[in-house]
Amino acid sequence: MNILKRSMTYTKEQGKQKIKELVERFRYNLDVYKKSTYNETQVRREFIDPFFDALDWDVSNKQGYAEQYKEVVHEDTIKVGRSTRAPDYSFRVGGQRKFFVEAKKPAVNIKEDVSPSYQLRRYAWSAKLPLSIVTDFEELSVFNCQIKPNPTDKPSIGRIAYYTFDEYLDKFDEIYSIFSKEAILKGSFDRYALSTKGKKGTAEVDREFLKEIESWRELLAKNIALRNPDVSIHELNYAVQKIIDRIIFLRICEDRGIEHYGQLQTRAEGDTVYTHLLNHFKLAESKYNSGIFDFDADKVTPSLHIDDKVLKTIIPDLYYPKSPYEFSVLGVEILGNVYEQFLGKVIRLTAGHQAKVETKPEVKKAGGVYYTPQYIVEYIVKNTVGKLVEGKTPEEIAAIKVLDPACGSGSFLIGAYSYLLRYHLDWYTSNQPKRHKEAVFQAKENEWYLTTAEKKRILLDNIFGVDIDPQAVEVTKMSLLLKVLEHESRESIDQQMKLGLEGVLPNLGGNIKCGNSLIGSGYYELQQGTLLDEEEMRRINVFNWVDDVKGFGKIMKHGGFDCVIGNPPYVRIQTLQDTQPEAVQYFKNRYKSGGKGNFDIYALFVERGYSLLNKTGLLGCILPHKFFQANFGEPLREIISNNKAIY
Repeated sequence: MNILKRSMTYTKEQGKQKIKELVERFRYNLDVYKKSTYNETQVRREFIDPFFDALDWDVSNKQGYAEQYKEVVHEDTIKVGRSTRAPDYSFRVGGQRKFFVEAKKPAVNIKEDVSPSYQLRRYAWSAKLPLSIVTDFEELSVFNCQIKPNPTDKPSIGRIAYYTFDEYLDKFDEIYSIFSKEAILKGSFDRYALSTKGKKGTAEVDREFLKEIESWRELLAKNIALRNPDVSIHELNYAVQKIIDRIIFLRICEDRGIEHYGQLQTRAEGDTVYTHLLNHFKLAESKYNSGIFDFDADKVTPSLHIDDKVLKTIIPDLYYPKSPYEFSVLGVEILGNVYEQFLGKVIRLTAGHQAKVETKPEVKKAGGVYYTPQYIVEYIVKNTVGKLVEGKTPEEIAAIKVLDPACGSGSFLIGAYSYLLRYHLDWYTSNQPKRHKEAVFQAKENEWYLTTAEKKRILLDNIFGVDIDPQAVEVTKMSLLLKVLEHESRESIDQQMKLGLEGVLPNLGGNIKCGNSLIGSGYYELQQGTLLDEEEMRRINVFNWVDDVKGFGKIMKHGGFDCVIGNPPYVRIQTLQDTQPEAVQYFKNRYKSGGKGNFDIYALFVERGYSLLNKTGLLGCILPHKFFQANFGEPLREIISNNKAIY
């Protein structure tokens, strides 16, 4: 890739001198700049851009970085409802967002006007950014964006620093120590942000959104159970999850500009809301053809009766100004964290056919659901997937198969897929991108993106997962599909429809499957002819890895997977003994790592994962260290040692 040399970087003293010049010019022409005719675009170009240049940010991308590595991303201010779709600036290091800046024209009173602060805080809170800025250059407000935004908030809520332009020089050291690029690289920004965390009123977006969708589950479950007396417990869990997934998917697409803004809200305004909503879902099926809206497979939700008041409670609260969420910046990683917790509960039916939401027994015994921190996901992916693809071409990478055998909400598969997307884009932009029109397209100078077709191809070629929980499988699919839709627009989707392409999104039924990674069809042989009821079969959920249709037979016949990653469940065998004694006996008979003491099933997942690898494959997972010394860990230590499996 040809990189243009940046023509100017600023030392701290040079930056201060530059800001001094800006302050003097602004003061001299203040009356002109305060007029309503002096607009936001002008103040950005003449003052805000050079202000952050002076803090040593490459605001105009003079280095010519590809889009995913730009230090500063400028967003077009597209009106969606009463708010803009994206913040004006996103400041990044290594492609990771650090803070947003929302720009206003100087005629706006930033200190007293409610709208700018609420708008910024919605963006930053939804993106889990602790600090962000609103400025018109005349004023600059810094906000702690860990406080849940409310449309009735005063503009001072969350504001932790406020400067006027004539204070910039006196307070330069303070500003520089937090928001300069040097401060980010040295960790000063993160330390300052950490000092604001946990203070009164702070609330993380994933926890709040979890409360939101848990309340939807309660409302939907109780109403569906009441109005549909023949619905079974499994149909009820399926239906509630499907409806929530579909609403979230389409609402995110609206804020990203892929769907027309407000369509869900419009469906909730009249009578027979669920009928209108179903019709909307069916239109989405014809567009996306992805499985989320597959009504050939879904025989449950079309026949349900749901009261209008339930949907009128849920849907309007997803829109500005009621909603604190800005779905355009709500990352799939955040969504995965929310769903991981969400899946820790299940709907039960009482004898009177009333719905109750309860924590799953295994989750209760484990003390809750534990989500893998993003930095651990990235580390494991980099040292497995990253090692496998290093130096390879897209054609060579197409043969690489990555598996998470206990994928949960999909955090590791999202991490692997994101890594592959970045790698492919880097490769194409470094190897005459104009020769790869089927894989990349150019939006602007130095702005290349993968085509939808290429993103779909990578996903279908490389990413595979299994989970015993059918709801987790659906969540993983949805998260991956939302990743495919990043950087898409309504225009790009419509263009694909006009070209007659079969579905904008891939169907992931062949990649993400539901089953018990640890228990194969041999389980039935152990039962010695015992007739298992439907509930028992559903709970055990055997998975045949070598089956060409239900498993991954083709991959296994070619030697196995190239990479197995994940965070397997940690469940002591004593816990399983109470609920699944037959499964425990199966584990002891079939797994070497289950042959000694009170083992934990994560040991079985390591053994299973290793057996699914081809001869040159890599296994990467996060585990408790107890098996290093505990008696039960001896067989697993032996497996690792004999196979020289640590590198």
